[in-house]
Amino acid sequence: MQFPESWLREFCNPPLDTQALADLLTMSGMEVEELRPVAPPFTGVVVGEIVEAEQHPNADRLRVCRVDAGRFSKDGPLQIVCGAPNARVGIRVPLALVGASLPPDDNGQAFEIKTGKLRGVESFGMLCSARELKLSDDHGGLLELAADAPLGASVRELLKLDDTLFTLKLTPNLGHCLSVYGIAREVSALTGVPLKAPSFSPVAPRHDAKLPVRIEAPELCGRFSGRIVHNVNTQAKTPAWMVDRLARCGQRSVTALVDISNYVMFEYGRPSHIFDLDKIHDGLVVRWGRSGETLKLLNGNTVELDDQVGVIADAQAVESLAGIMGGDATAVSHDTRHVYVEAAFWWPEAIAGRSRRYNFSTDAGHRFERGVDPAQTVEHIEHITRLIIDICGGEAGPMDDQQVKLPQPAPVSMRVARAGKVIGMPVTQAQCASVFTRLELPFSEAPGVLTVTPPSWRFDLTIEEDLIEEVVRVIGYDQLPPSPPLAPVTARELIEARRNGNAVRHALAALDYQETINFSFVETRWENELAGNDDPIRVLNPIAAPLAVMRSSLIGSLVQVLRYNLTRKATRVRVFELGRVSRRDPSVQASDSTVAGVAQPQRVGGLAYGPAVPTQWGSKERPVDFFDLKGDMEALLAPYTLNFEPTSHPALHPGRSARVLLQGRDIGVIGELHPRWRQAYELPQAPVLFELDLAAVLERDLPRAEPIARHQPAWRDLALVVPEAATHDALIQALRQDPSGYVRSATLFDVYKPQAGGTEMAAGERSMAVRLELLDPEATWTDERIDTVLQAAVARAAQATGARLRS
Repeated sequence: MQFPESWLREFCNPPLDTQALADLLTMSGMEVEELRPVAPPFTGVVVGEIVEAEQHPNADRLRVCRVDAGRFSKDGPLQIVCGAPNARVGIRVPLALVGASLPPDDNGQAFEIKTGKLRGVESFGMLCSARELKLSDDHGGLLELAADAPLGASVRELLKLDDTLFTLKLTPNLGHCLSVYGIAREVSALTGVPLKAPSFSPVAPRHDAKLPVRIEAPELCGRFSGRIVHNVNTQAKTPAWMVDRLARCGQRSVTALVDISNYVMFEYGRPSHIFDLDKIHDGLVVRWGRSGETLKLLNGNTVELDDQVGVIADAQAVESLAGIMGGDATAVSHDTRHVYVEAAFWWPEAIAGRSRRYNFSTDAGHRFERGVDPAQTVEHIEHITRLIIDICGGEAGPMDDQQVKLPQPAPVSMRVARAGKVIGMPVTQAQCASVFTRLELPFSEAPGVLTVTPPSWRFDLTIEEDLIEEVVRVIGYDQLPPSPPLAPVTARELIEARRNGNAVRHALAALDYQETINFSFVETRWENELAGNDDPIRVLNPIAAPLAVMRSSLIGSLVQVLRYNLTRKATRVRVFELGRVSRRDPSVQASDSTVAGVAQPQRVGGLAYGPAVPTQWGSKERPVDFFDLKGDMEALLAPYTLNFEPTSHPALHPGRSARVLLQGRDIGVIGELHPRWRQAYELPQAPVLFELDLAAVLERDLPRAEPIARHQPAWRDLALVVPEAATHDALIQALRQDPSGYVRSATLFDVYKPQAGGTEMAAGERSMAVRLELLDPEATWTDERIDTVLQAAVARAAQATGARLRS
């Protein structure tokens, strides 16, 4: 929220300078995000009136003006050469005198005004636009001041430019601080300086007209107040003081009626709406929307409604989105003569989240979903009515106020002893009572307990801890004793048979991957398509509409990272992520680290796209493939030996994917992205991905010392004829499963398949050449012993795969 300091001090003016006031707000929970001067520094700029304006003799676009600067024109009006299109007799404008210093440029250099000549005519100063004074970006002409601005007066003082803009970053529980008056009320409580309470004198009715209003949904609208104002001049000009205050709150001026509504919202936190009365048919009905209804809003968007959205309708159509934005059909225009002013209490639960459904937000919705005081709708309409009559004229009708269901705040008790324990320093009951008194919180006392009944503007006081927070922030966080925490420090035992996540990160970085960190909540589409999860865990209140479910796989996040990089012209992408996934599991019980029915294991996933290696002269460029990532995974889990078996996965190519086995356990998948998803996600070529169970990746065996063998190993090659269906893993595993332990390794080094018509092998067979390493640490090998071991190995291969020795 943004507001000028001068407006705040009109309600409460503590003896603090700007920085001290900002520090006070921040330390009380209202973080001051930025302090910014209203205008940059400049001097020597005063109010001047153009009394003569003649065409420049040597330039078509310049005029020679004579300017009365009051006490600075002792020798008569000053001669100023000016090229502004609106330079004319009678207007009062900023005049920079000779010697004046204008705001610095982009290089920080101030611009000093000197006597000069323009096309042969002397100029003793400069007439300024708003842009030249850096008050706005408007450079269409001179900044025209009020006709009664005192001649010779300082422009800084006239426009109150020695002011500071406060920008506050408020948490959702501080809805009562979304107004200048609300912040002033807090400052008064924090400093003890009296608050200037507003008084709203009723506007006397001039006619008896009322608009019929019916509330059909009390759970949507608890109170609805309004009145008719006849004969309003909608073309009246908004006063400069109101325009300036709105601008300093970050709100541009629109029309007088809209400006008045916005002004009261910033001043007292009360959103309101002004209807064109002649465009309302019969009366208004406050109800829930209906399926099939549509509404064109003031921002030009047309939205579809349903029974979850509150509306204000008339006898023919929906006219407003309740508590969020008005409709275009009943908007005021230059032709409007009669208006209906409305202020209501909308239940926060009925407004929360509705704006996000339509991908926009409004100041009104932002306030109503946090809670707006239901007690002063009538008073604020009186204030709005007074401003309308003062600025636009008109005749007010009687007030119509309907109260159907107002909040009934439940009393909240706070134990003084408990407060002291939570705060970390002793507090007395008298201190707590003083805080509640300063905050205008009604309370009752019993020994050691205070019971507060939250006032109508406080929607955030529901539990004991809320009251404790109020006590400590008013007493002051700076009053807390600087005592160090006392807690036993117990060193955690490091398990040698397990490495930590950082070791995995470093290992993947060494393999030329870059780490990425993504949200745990993702698009529903990713879960359905890339994880095959038709029932993902939904987020109750997503931060954005697409991020609606919890991910059960890292693949969707990695594909999105690839798309993000490709749109930025990356040609080679290698990324990984260590993250937690969420999936339904009824066996999981609730504990301090788990949620009942939800398993949240950690995974490590990676993606490679583009060339296998960066462009270089030593090797030809080739795209990364399945075997590149297979090698990376084997390096990551070395010295373990991984096995890969064909599998199917919703995200992966059915013929180019495998499940990863570690010591017989399924720990993940690897493969190329399915062609269907490559096309659906608009990827030029398919990336290769892997996803593994992080717990399995973190495991490692402790090193064991073994004596060096006293005898040399022996190597023998076997050419085995096997059926086409026999796999490499099955054959190698059969050869290595030697009960005697003499077969140390088995390595495939050749595959041969004869051409059609050959007689050495039957159809559907192939030859696989394998080299065996044999080692007996206790005895020397002889040919007879080696033959025995080889015969046993061939027998195991024959039994497992149907292999036979090639003749």
